[in-house]
Amino acid sequence: MHYLDNASTTKVTESAATAVLNAMINQFGNPSSVHSLGIEAEGIVERARSEIAKSLGCKPEEIIFTSGGTEADNLAVIRGAELLKRRGRHIITTEIEHSAVTNAAKYLEENGFEVTYLAPAKDGAVAIADIEKAIRPDTILLSMMLANNETGVLQPVVEASRLLKAKNPFALVHSDAVQGYLKRRFTVNSLGVDMLSISAHKIHGPKGAGALYIRNGIKLKPMTHGGGQESGLRSGTEAVPAIAGFGEAVKEAFSTLPDNISYVDKLREMLQEGLKNLPGVTEIASGGSIINIAVPKYPTEVIIRMLESRQIYVSGGSACSRGKKSRILEAMRVPQNLLKSSIRISLSWHNSEDDIHALLEALKQIS
Repeated sequence: MHYLDNASTTKVTESAATAVLNAMINQFGNPSSVHSLGIEAEGIVERARSEIAKSLGCKPEEIIFTSGGTEADNLAVIRGAELLKRRGRHIITTEIEHSAVTNAAKYLEENGFEVTYLAPAKDGAVAIADIEKAIRPDTILLSMMLANNETGVLQPVVEASRLLKAKNPFALVHSDAVQGYLKRRFTVNSLGVDMLSISAHKIHGPKGAGALYIRNGIKLKPMTHGGGQESGLRSGTEAVPAIAGFGEAVKEAFSTLPDNISYVDKLREMLQEGLKNLPGVTEIASGGSIINIAVPKYPTEVIIRMLESRQIYVSGGSACSRGKKSRILEAMRVPQNLLKSSIRISLSWHNSEDDIHALLEALKQIS
């Protein structure tokens, strides 16, 4: 099997799976309980929090566990905007955000906020000049992803943050870093963000766990109400097994981060070189661990099935928009003949050169 759909989800590593199992059958206490089993479970949660904080260059208390990237995005965008609504009601985001951010922004529009959606240039990145032009005196929040989930293209989060903070120091900057976390080198301070979303299952951890970095001093209102877990922001008994696996996956990936980045870059470059010899294949965009291509001879679904028959797994874009045209590629003004035949190849440090060779050979046969 050649699994090249790592932007959709990743295979859980053995060490992360072992941590999940241990938290299920051995250290299964409720972290809020005061007996020894509860204290052990609390220790698992806090060790995972510390691992994530270390990887992001922040304090453990600035990390709030969520059920995944979607919940983290919603908490940041909706509650961030509501926190500053007395200062203004204007929000800036982009046309190429994950649906978790886009739909949260639409919700805010329905509730009295005004949202500016910035279009990307043809290379997939939002222009800095467009960001500067969009900032107004009443702009209170900017939400911009770090790496796009369909093209891998890095967005100018650092520059956007500087521009906004220079004009509106009170405004908040959020970044959905789900596709960039532990795939590029950064800290929350180097990005200049106030809030940042990440997810376990994109880095070889289990599904069902994510986290939101919230800079100290920002007092968001909770989305759910209950026992006051996660500093009162996310009530409900913590998903200790998923968090345990999350922490282990972070520890493992962060310990070899420079090597992982270099290796994935090498695999992507190898793929790009091979594609140059395939006239029936067009590269649309690429960056980091993702490369988006088109085989105009066939529609997307057919290409996916043809590759799957060869035990090669890719996707047609975001797993959350199955069967729909890519609004990301539409925003980039990709020609329709390429749009209808585009596929996303997403790599991991667990892939091999054999995976690349198998894909290139299959594309040669079908194109």
